[in-house]
Order: sequence, then C-alpha cells, then structure tokens
Amino acid sequence: MATELSKIRNFSIIAHIDHGKSTLADRLIQRTGGLSEREMSSQVLDNMDIEKERGITIKAQTVRLDWKGYVLNLMDTPGHVDFAYEVSRSLAACEGALLVVDAAQGVEAQTLANVYQSIEHDHEIIPVINKIDLPSAEPEKVRNEIEEIIGLDASNAVLASAKSGIGIDEILDAIVERIPAPTGDADAPLKAMLVDSWYDPYLGVVILVRVIDGTIRKGQQIKFMAAGTTHLIDRVGAFRPKIEQLPDLGPGEIGFITAQIKEVAQARVGDTLTDAKRPTPEALPGFKEVQPVVFCGLFPVDAADFEKLRESISKLRLNDASFSFEMETSAALGFGFRCGFLGLLHLEIIQERLSREYDLDLITTAPSVVYKMRLTKAAGEAEGRSIELHNPADMPDPNRIEEIEEPWIKAVIYVPDEYLGSILKLCQDRRGIQKDLTYVGGRAQLTYELPLNEVVFDFYDRLKSISRGYASFDYEQIGHRPGDLVKMGILVNNEPVDALSMIVHRSTAESRGRGMCERLKDLIPRHLFKIPIQAAIGGKVIARETIAAMRKDVTAKCYGGDATRKRKLLEKQKEGKKRMREYGSVQIPQEAFIAALRMGEE
Repeated sequence: MATELSKIRNFSIIAHIDHGKSTLADRLIQRTGGLSEREMSSQVLDNMDIEKERGITIKAQTVRLDWKGYVLNLMDTPGHVDFAYEVSRSLAACEGALLVVDAAQGVEAQTLANVYQSIEHDHEIIPVINKIDLPSAEPEKVRNEIEEIIGLDASNAVLASAKSGIGIDEILDAIVERIPAPTGDADAPLKAMLVDSWYDPYLGVVILVRVIDGTIRKGQQIKFMAAGTTHLIDRVGAFRPKIEQLPDLGPGEIGFITAQIKEVAQARVGDTLTDAKRPTPEALPGFKEVQPVVFCGLFPVDAADFEKLRESISKLRLNDASFSFEMETSAALGFGFRCGFLGLLHLEIIQERLSREYDLDLITTAPSVVYKMRLTKAAGEAEGRSIELHNPADMPDPNRIEEIEEPWIKAVIYVPDEYLGSILKLCQDRRGIQKDLTYVGGRAQLTYELPLNEVVFDFYDRLKSISRGYASFDYEQIGHRPGDLVKMGILVNNEPVDALSMIVHRSTAESRGRGMCERLKDLIPRHLFKIPIQAAIGGKVIARETIAAMRKDVTAKCYGGDATRKRKLLEKQKEGKKRMREYGSVQIPQEAFIAALRMGEE
C-alpha cells in the first residue's frame, strides 16, 4: 500500500568532495536500521570497487529509510565537478537537501555550485556542519561562512560527526521537521520521472523512478513518453539498501521498477513514464542532454583485442549514458575508438574500469576538446560550411579554414591567501582572463575565464599541487570563442605520426613542440641510421631533435696493414647507411607513445 504523502520526505545530500556525504549516508542507514551491524560496511552506497578505493562517489544512489513513522528517501550524490549532471538529476527528484560542510575546511567551490543547483530546484536546505570532532574544527567560523558566502541562515545548523555518529538523531529529526512533504494526486493519471537507469545482469534494466501523480504497480502497461515505447512492469520495489519488493509506488515516492527492457538506451534519463491506457496529457520538462567535453582515442595495445574492446565499451555504455564513442583508425595505433567524456576524472575512471572489469590494456591519445570551424566557400557553395572537430588528425587544410572557435569556461577558484600569487600566474600562463577577485572569510575567491583546451590537460593537478591541496575549483561552460589556433604535427624520420598531432594556440606552439621533440628523443631507441624528429605547423618546422645512429665497428678485423683498407670499409659503410636512411622505417615503441602523450604534465 502506498505511503500517505504527509509521511514522506525526499532529500539529497550535497557537499564538496570529501566533506563526508557517503559516511553520513552510512550512519543514517545504520541508525534507522536499514542494515544490521554485521551487514554494515563503509560507503555502503558506493557499489563500484573504484568508488570505495578512491573514496569518491560516481553514481548517485538512493535508499529508503524509516524514522518515527516517516518514510525518508535519501539520495547520495557525487561531489566532483565531472559528475555534476548526476547531482542535478538527483536534486530534481527531491524537495530538500542536507548541505554538508566540513568543520575544518569550510565552504568550497563545489559546495557553492551544488547549493545553487539546489536553490534553483526551490529546495529547503538544512546546513549540517560535519567533522566537529576534528582537532582543527571551527564550527562557529564555518557557520559564519555559510551565512556570508551562501546567504543561508545557519543559526540552526546541525553540528555532527558522521564518523563517530554525533548528531545523527538531530539530523533525522530536522529532515522530518524542516523538509516539506511532496505534493501529488493519487487519482490523476500516472506521471513519473525516470531519474536513473542501469543494467543489472540478472534483472535487465533497472529504472529508478520518482512518482509525481498516480500510482505505479506490478503488471501495469506503462509508456515512455519521449521514447514512445510501451512495457509491462514485472517488478516494483525500493532499496533499503537491500532490494525490497512492493506492490505499488504512490505519489511522492521514489523506488525502482523493472520491465524486461534489454538496453539502457531505451530508458533515457529524464523521460516521463505514464499509463499506456490512461496517459497524462503533458510530459515533465526532463533534463538537458549531457554534452561530452573532452575527447580522446582509446586503442588496444594488442590489435587482436579490438573486438573485446568494442564489446566492453558497449557494456560500459549500458551503465553510463554520458559516455559516447565512435570507431576510428590511426596509422600508428591501428583500430580503436574516439570517445567523449565529461571531464578528465570521467576519462580516467572509464579507462580504469575498462582495464579492471574487462582486463584490457589500452593506449589513450592526448585529450582534446571540440572545436568549431568555419570553412571558406568551396566551388558551388553559397556560403562556407561549419564543422565540428573532435580529432586533431582530421583537421582540414589550413587554407580552407576561415575561423576556428574553441570552448571557454568560467572557473571559480577558492584559495587561501598565501597561494594566491602562484595561482594567478598559473591562470595567466593558461591564457586566462581575470574577471573578479574578492575575499571571503580569509580566502580569495577568483573568477576566471579560461580556454577549456588549457584546463583539460593537467590544470586541476597543477592547481592542487601549487596550493598543497587547499584550492578548490568549479567550472561551467560559457560557449565558443575564436582563437589563433594551429595544428602541430610531429614528424619522425619525415613521416607524420597522426596519433601525436594536437591543436595548440600559436603563442604556445613552439615551447610545446620543443618539449615533445626532446621527450621523443629520449623515448625512441637508436637505430642504425640517424633519425630526425620534427614538430611542424603546416610546412614550417618549429622544433627539431636528432637521434644519432648506432655504429658498427667495421674495421675491427683489420690489424695493421695499409690505411686505405680501413678507409674502403668505412666508405662502404657510409654508402649503406645512406641507403638505409632512405628505406629504413622507425619502430616507435608503444611506451614511447604513452609517455609522449603525458607530455602536458611536466
């Protein structure tokens, strides 16, 4: 029987990375008796090994808790900027949020980004100051920060420590008292939002739904409004966090359904579910499509693994709709895939999951972003075409390009005073434009506009190492802008190596090219002939290194005698080397590619 509306509370937990969201979720589950002591493990809601190891949440998870006669539906969300779309979906299914702030670290960039998303959804926000048992905790200072920076009243913020279980009951009571109950009409036609979907090897596609109006029950024929398909529901239930089957889900409730759907692609996130026989007149607004930001090529180290890679990528795609791929070939690396990701962490995680879960050895090419190009008019065209470029190797002839536009982002950086100078220099070096610099509670808040191309390589790592981990960073895209961009190609023994080509700004091309050539000089083994390595823009070489030839001592077996004998042998060797250089092909080892592509990290 569906729970009555006034007894339901739907809430999510939002916070910056590492401020204790998943630990707090663990304590709430433990306190409400969702799992017995024996079944409890840390980060219960993080299902993937990689989430537990890195201590980060990647997929938002839900769980249903019981407290003093109320049903609480909790959504644990990721904190990292790459997974912001997961957060926005979870927030759309809730009426309120717990804002977790670390009592030692205070408000950080991601805290702000997630709070603003929550405010946009018109949520009731309960501030929770976590980790108050740390020696460096300053709850009063953090309380003021929440009021100053975010503008939330923090006078009744709950002081807690998720690790030692302090303040857990107060949090649960605050959820019941301060978060409003959902609204909905049980007699209206069914209208439910598809919040998430994933593939389970036993159940097929599992769909997480938030019911708005009407009731969803086993054996019902439902229709997906955007996809236009109909399915028969064979299972309805909720996670507590173990699966519990229910006869139905009423308005305001969050639970899961399965309906013998084979592919996650059919269950698009943000779609509206309704009754096939008695449909609701209008669909819910849904979510905006996730756009991949970073592209890179994935190639198997062993060419025979290509089919296995194709299969593995297709399986991963089942659980991660934000990841896209298409086939590509490269002269140096063979067959592979061009994949799109939401950011570098997303790229790293997909790569790690492929090597772990599917046992694949992969090479990734240098990450690149999407450029927009306007071409000059060709014969018979009224105006020049516009194209999108994902792979630097496909760049058209420079004479045909009228203008290249690159994506820009607006970044907000929080940093303690003493690191401000070096962070400003880092942003300046990356062609950043400073927009704003203000001080909030002893820390500087920087707003910069930066080209995404410069951020994608290693900006985040540099930022963290310069500030000893104290700076926090959040960004949003602000569209494309024209730039003076060129394609830099690498030639080894006068042959272009397409996997190493990249698009760079003209001002940094020379230093990038020189770095790449020096790097390759150390990585490519010596051959019997001299090998030139060049970086070139179009036909102009901007940097060059030469790998010296190995030399065999042909005169070793001449003892004494006439000097002309030795000279004759050396001349003969010289002829041979000359011919060899003409026909010789250079073997570039696989490791050299990987190391050269990590070039940007120096």
